[in-house]
Amino acid sequence: MKLEKVLVVGAGTMGHGIAELFAIAGYEVYLSDISQEILDNALNKIKWSLDKLQEKGQLKESTSNIISRIKTVVGLNESVNDADFAIEAAIERLDLKRQIFSKLDELLPTHAILATNTSSLSISKIAEATKRPEKVVGMHFFNPPVLMQLVEVMKGEKTSDETAKTTYELAKKLGKIPIMINKDVPGYVVNRILGEIISASCIILQKGIADYLTIDAVAKYKLGFPMGVFELLDYTGIDVNYYVSKSLEEYGIKSPCSALFEEKVKKNELGVKSGKGFYSYPAPGKYSKPEIPKELADKLDPVLIIALGVNEASRLFRQGIVSKEDIDLGVKLGLGFPKGIFQYADELGIDNVVKAINSLSVEEPDRLLLDMVNEGKLGIKSGSGFYEYGKVEEKKLNTLIVRVEPPLAWIILNRPERLNALSMELIGELNKALDELENDSRVRVIILSGSGRAFSAGADVTSFLTLKPIDVIRFRSLRELTNKIQFYTKPVIAAINGYALGGGLEIALACDIRIASENSMLGQPEINLGIIPGAGGTQRLPKLVGKGRAKLLIYTGDMIPAKDAYEMGLVDIVVPTGRFEDEVRRIALKIAEKSPLSLLAAKLAIELGYDANIFSGEYLESSLFGLLFTTKDVQEGVRAFLEKRKPEFKGE
Repeated sequence: MKLEKVLVVGAGTMGHGIAELFAIAGYEVYLSDISQEILDNALNKIKWSLDKLQEKGQLKESTSNIISRIKTVVGLNESVNDADFAIEAAIERLDLKRQIFSKLDELLPTHAILATNTSSLSISKIAEATKRPEKVVGMHFFNPPVLMQLVEVMKGEKTSDETAKTTYELAKKLGKIPIMINKDVPGYVVNRILGEIISASCIILQKGIADYLTIDAVAKYKLGFPMGVFELLDYTGIDVNYYVSKSLEEYGIKSPCSALFEEKVKKNELGVKSGKGFYSYPAPGKYSKPEIPKELADKLDPVLIIALGVNEASRLFRQGIVSKEDIDLGVKLGLGFPKGIFQYADELGIDNVVKAINSLSVEEPDRLLLDMVNEGKLGIKSGSGFYEYGKVEEKKLNTLIVRVEPPLAWIILNRPERLNALSMELIGELNKALDELENDSRVRVIILSGSGRAFSAGADVTSFLTLKPIDVIRFRSLRELTNKIQFYTKPVIAAINGYALGGGLEIALACDIRIASENSMLGQPEINLGIIPGAGGTQRLPKLVGKGRAKLLIYTGDMIPAKDAYEMGLVDIVVPTGRFEDEVRRIALKIAEKSPLSLLAAKLAIELGYDANIFSGEYLESSLFGLLFTTKDVQEGVRAFLEKRKPEFKGE
């Protein structure tokens, strides 16, 4: 069907933006509302927006040409009866929308498609007001329509495939990225998933598991959301969310947030618009970014926030309502999440998602999630989840376990009965494993960890008794190992899960990042044996914690808990023991997404420049900076930035 003329009903926040989009794309547009004053105000906003786009060079023609294609109409009358496509963007009231659609059905030609931009109401119930339900479709834009890429196209019970396909293709002609929803579900896809994330956050708050600041800290700093959950509620309006939750109750969807929202609405604490919500703002209507302490992000497991959203997405996918690819695309484009909801699930672990759903005690885990857990499809850590990640390979050596979990590799020191004490055999196997993994293109990040109660309690002292002084001086293998780790061409994370003492700590000191579990103990106790650290401990430790603290640790030989080690800079992150491996994996995966070449360049610039004077260090940095511009990874990074997508670096 050839569409030439478009009718937009409603010139408010969404309507005028949708009209602008169609006009930019070359369509003749009727813009309708109840008064000329509203329409004139809408035209002024459209002109302002077009002028901004013109300044940025994003328009192919003049502002005046584009606006000339928009004709304002007060009410709905015969003047719009040649429109081929109509989209309604009135307020979220079913009775009003049904009145509008009944009038559109009467006025517009039989071939015309009638679309609604509703974000929460039933397409099918709106379509009942017409004699052409097969021509009624949901076309949900995101605010602001001119800037946001996503459009959700949703079928009602009687929407024809042709109507849905035409609307889907129309969205692409507007320069948007559409997703197809095959069944009428209140809230479409993106808002349903967001609603479940908000619900989980309310439950966490009400159960006293964490306060709203901690929830927002985890959302921003662990999950990478553009805003905290409660910050977003303030921004969009707590009253708006309250009325949406009440409207969904008509479909049997009870929100655990209703009572919390109702209390806020009664106090007129509506968020930014009233100057106070969960946070306080400088003045009503004036948004300022609230202070959310980053250190709170370690106080709550991020899977609790995301779990109900995953459950809803799983149900939508299993029921054939929408594809998993469209679900993930919708979440990224519509909510600005750095990952799709299924990508989060695979990263955090499907088994952990199921446990979190059960712990929140409001709904049953979706059948698909339970089936995946039973089949061992747990996500990245098993090599298969909602997506495939390549086969997980595990090789057991005499003193190590090497597990390749693309794009990660775990090297686990495996002498638990000796607290993973460093023997000559272990050092040799560790050296060899690092050499092999360095040339494995599937692996982007190495994680060193230990089995049992220790990372490594240091060198195996039983081997000391037969050594002569000259033998110790010639004993280069551990020094060579720590130097290899320090200048390894891939990031190396020390996952310290228990004791990290002596030579074990020296290995950790050579790693790029040290993540410790809460129950870890660290120290350089060599002085207690009448010796000193011999694999770089006296050199690397002072650079991390300062000479005074390094001397105190080495002179006393005392062990310190992970919390104290973090405060002095000896470890970089401390995480709860119960989610240690998952948190290490999450951080490692975030690093693995970056360009291998830029990671290597950054590492060399830091390591080699650290002891150099500022001029030599800056020269090295600028040289590496310039070399990176010759790589394909930089080209991919720039393209991805311009296309507003996540880059796919290949290390080329």
